[in-house]
Amino acid sequence: MENLFIHSEEVKKELPKESEKFVGIDKEVKRILADCVVKEYALVYCDQEWVYPAFDQVEKDLRVCEKALNDFMESKRAAFPRFHFVSPADLLGILSNGNAPAKIMVHMPKIFQAIETLELKEEGVRPCAVGMYTNVGVEFVPWNTPLKLMGKVETYMQDVIDNMRLSLKEAAGTLFKELSTKGKFDWIKDGVAQAVLLINILTWTVDVEAAFKVLQSDPTGMEKAHKHQIQLLSDLISMVQGDLTKPVRQKIMAMITMDAHSRDIIDKLKVEKVSRDDEFQW
Repeated sequence: MENLFIHSEEVKKELPKESEKFVGIDKEVKRILADCVVKEYALVYCDQEWVYPAFDQVEKDLRVCEKALNDFMESKRAAFPRFHFVSPADLLGILSNGNAPAKIMVHMPKIFQAIETLELKEEGVRPCAVGMYTNVGVEFVPWNTPLKLMGKVETYMQDVIDNMRLSLKEAAGTLFKELSTKGKFDWIKDGVAQAVLLINILTWTVDVEAAFKVLQSDPTGMEKAHKHQIQLLSDLISMVQGDLTKPVRQKIMAMITMDAHSRDIIDKLKVEKVSRDDEFQW
């Protein structure tokens, strides 16, 4: 609580009365403990009439500050719902270091799934975030637009989410264009994992939809789509049998899992003779 009420400018600004009260509590506790040092012996110290009432009043005042602090944290959770993912102790650490983004990076895996930290570049009072590191396979995704981490912590954390989405959207757009011009292995190896998996499932959906469209004129359309999916899966299995880095191997293994499921779905459509893309099975 000391870090928040005494050392956090944001908390002092948001809770001025409670911060002032806590300063008084801090002084009173130090006064009480200083007398304890002078008396030396616990029996002599505790036998003083004023000691218990003094501690009792400090506890009552602390409860007032603690309630205000809990309400303050709840308002931060309402402003940035991902704060619900972290413990109260971690949230206190985040809020007390809101004006020092570098100190918050240790909490990133708790706030964002699979994100280890952000790449920060020091620029003046506050740093710029220029990319993100994942803790799954260790991958770095650069941001096309650097983000200055300014304002309150819940504000710039929301800006981080917006920049993440924009960067992944741009990466997916680039990968989609490169799919027809690049070799499959290089496309997977060089691409951002989340975007690679997204484009992979997207192209599968397009293939199945195309098979539905030709079924009226070509009854073997779904069978061809099934064989094509098996070939794609076989190609991935061949890739994973080679010497790969951990990030690339994890990407391909994820694609194999997804493509195996996709193959089974096409097989089910074929067996159940689903002929239109608006039928329930699809």
